[in-house]
Amino acid sequence: MARRTTKQPLPDDFEEHILDIDVGDEMRASFLEYAYSVIYSRALPDARDGLKPVQRRILYTMNDMGLRPDRGHVKSARVVGEVMGRLHPHGDGAIYDALVRMAQPWAMRLPMIDGHGNFGAPDDVPAAMRYTECRMAPAAVAMTAGIDEDTVDFKPNYDSRELEPSVLPAALPNLVVNGTTGIAVGMATNMAPHNLVEVVQALRHLIGHPGAGVEDLMRFIPGPDLPTGGKIVGLDGIRDAYETGRGSFRMRATVRIETVGRRKAIVVTELPYGVGPERIQARIKDLVQAKKLQGIADLRDLTDRNHGLRLVIEVKNGFVPEALLEQLYRQTPLEESFGINAVALVDGQPRTLGLKQMLEVFLGHRFEVVRRRTVFRRGKAADRLHLVAGLIIAILDIDEVIQVIRSSDNSAAAKERLISVFELSEVQADYILDMPLRRLTRFSKLELDKEREELDREIERLDAILADDTLLRKVVSDELADIAKTFGTPRRTVLLASAGSTVTAAASSGLEVADDPCLAFLSSTGLLARSSSAEEPGSGGGRANHDVVVSTVRTTARGEIGVLTSRGRVLKLGVLDMPELPPSANDPNLQGGLPLTEVLALGAGERALALTSLPTEGPGLALGTRAGIVKRVNPEVLGRDEWDLIALKDDDEVVGAVELVTGEESLCFITGDAQLLHFGADAVRPQGRSGGGIAGVRLGAGERVAWFGAIDPATSVVVTSSGSSTALPGTDTGAVKVAPFSEYPPKGRATGGVRCHRFLKGEDTLVFAWAGAEPARAAASSGAPVELPPPTGRRDGSGIPSPQPIAACAGPVAAQLGVTGGVEGSAT
Repeated sequence: MARRTTKQPLPDDFEEHILDIDVGDEMRASFLEYAYSVIYSRALPDARDGLKPVQRRILYTMNDMGLRPDRGHVKSARVVGEVMGRLHPHGDGAIYDALVRMAQPWAMRLPMIDGHGNFGAPDDVPAAMRYTECRMAPAAVAMTAGIDEDTVDFKPNYDSRELEPSVLPAALPNLVVNGTTGIAVGMATNMAPHNLVEVVQALRHLIGHPGAGVEDLMRFIPGPDLPTGGKIVGLDGIRDAYETGRGSFRMRATVRIETVGRRKAIVVTELPYGVGPERIQARIKDLVQAKKLQGIADLRDLTDRNHGLRLVIEVKNGFVPEALLEQLYRQTPLEESFGINAVALVDGQPRTLGLKQMLEVFLGHRFEVVRRRTVFRRGKAADRLHLVAGLIIAILDIDEVIQVIRSSDNSAAAKERLISVFELSEVQADYILDMPLRRLTRFSKLELDKEREELDREIERLDAILADDTLLRKVVSDELADIAKTFGTPRRTVLLASAGSTVTAAASSGLEVADDPCLAFLSSTGLLARSSSAEEPGSGGGRANHDVVVSTVRTTARGEIGVLTSRGRVLKLGVLDMPELPPSANDPNLQGGLPLTEVLALGAGERALALTSLPTEGPGLALGTRAGIVKRVNPEVLGRDEWDLIALKDDDEVVGAVELVTGEESLCFITGDAQLLHFGADAVRPQGRSGGGIAGVRLGAGERVAWFGAIDPATSVVVTSSGSSTALPGTDTGAVKVAPFSEYPPKGRATGGVRCHRFLKGEDTLVFAWAGAEPARAAASSGAPVELPPPTGRRDGSGIPSPQPIAACAGPVAAQLGVTGGVEGSAT
């Protein structure tokens, strides 16, 4: 049956109203509103906390839900639903994607979420939210700490039923440390991650030196530190980005050449940021099938949870691995570019920021957060002090207070009588009336007096912070130092000034290179290089140092040298594999050098200590271990690529290894509890390779050796840095002292030595120690220079605060070569 409809007549008072609007104006207005929403509410981070709105809402909601690191994980779907229902009504997909990224260690330098389950891989998507679980990571707790102390402003949520923070307190510089990426309307942002310890050092320097320029800050932040490690080749683009907010740099995978079976193989252990192994494999297969890449026999992905990334590219016999590697760099994602476009919201406006501007915005935010937190805590303390004063009055006249309350007709009358009789305020009277009588008996006059004194001191301290801007800045600086100690990790990415010299097939055969004398260098960041000049890199002047040479040996261009490692091994290395520095050696660092890990395969946790010329005669080598064992090894060069020099116990490792020149040098131990012992090398009888050494220094219970080496007492200094044993390695800046070595008397082998550093409050160990020829040069883990104080002359004095943690120290190259009576090699 057809449905019959009746048209309703319009009412008599209806007036038709049509508004004519220009379609161009309407499109412009609508598009601007849309662009505004995308820029401010979705794509760009706030420069203060470095978070986009969805990220901030996730962390705030998880904090409200109590999902802290000491609690159990909950389903990710529960968090997503809570965020979407309360604060972010833009769909569960966008929320879950943001949550997953904040949990991926290869995407974030400092993950904010602790994920449990399949959160994906660089080449794979995560499991659905109903299968994964999450909770806050410790770093997220630092981002939200103090949010309930009126430290930030709140604003209405999308339906005005709740409030959400406009920014988080952000105790750590998240924007610089974790970077960000986003595409808005008409603009985009892309920032690289950095090392937290380096960023904190730069922030603390900026607090004390507001006029510092980009060059000064780059002493602390020489470049990005990517979550996936790898190498950055070329620093000019980084400097441009730090100055203008725009720049680019090249990322390279970390590879080394190994022998796999009967073939040479290129082994990839770290990939550029944002590149996964499947993408590399697919690209190589396409190039091989298109016959654009030759020389590859096999390609295998041996990555696992225990050993991490390991992509093995076997090279066909007859092909030069180094030449093939250069083709892979050019044609595959083993080398990628990263473009920095540092756009963030500052005071609600999108701005392109240089490094100093980003740090200044963060510091301004922290100053405001600490000031507001101090005001809040001062108010809380004052309120409590007011109540304590009322309680003291009530305790002193407890019988009369009870009589007043019992004789009153009602609570209002009791309140009025308490106020009039004991001169209490309304707040004090209400507090006493609301308190059960049994609680009054628990208070004592002495306890209340003690609490009042503590509150007075606390209020005085908080008032001092509010009244003195210098003290406020010191509080922020100290809190940043604590953040670095708690969350800091060593640098993962190697910075190279250039790609170094390319090894061609002809050069690799050694037929076109004369076997001229040269020097081989090892830097503090593990870079190798050679030079025909006897001048130390950096002695010719130039820009600020970014590395120190920790070991040098004389050799020839077509000769072989050895690398002494912490496992007591010697790894043979061809000098021709090392790039050659310019003859003038005018570049003050080895960043044009070759990373040692590209030519030698080190085990997990194994470190390169020094170079040796592989002597066949002479006094041989000297080794010192963490457990205080010393050993002299007879000169012996075997016909293989590697061999052991000492039989180590399972819990021991070599901390210093040097090549002796005369056999009359002084061997020196420095222990973690600041004891220094040195004795003549002739007191140690040489042993064969299978020997386990003899007692070198007597250690206290639980103590270990911090440094071992061989020195000339007449020309040497001792550099020590004290700190806390509870701090993460490489995060404690320490208190540094430099003293002449002549201040320390020699003692017999296997004794306890003399004190070389006095610990102050909060210090219980040496976080760094070194002895060698002066002038000493120190460097951080990034290779950036660390200024050392002058020698004090006090052998057991305390140190002065260092601007950043010291990772390596070395004397002049001439001393390392024995020209001034030093030793041929330097232990790190």
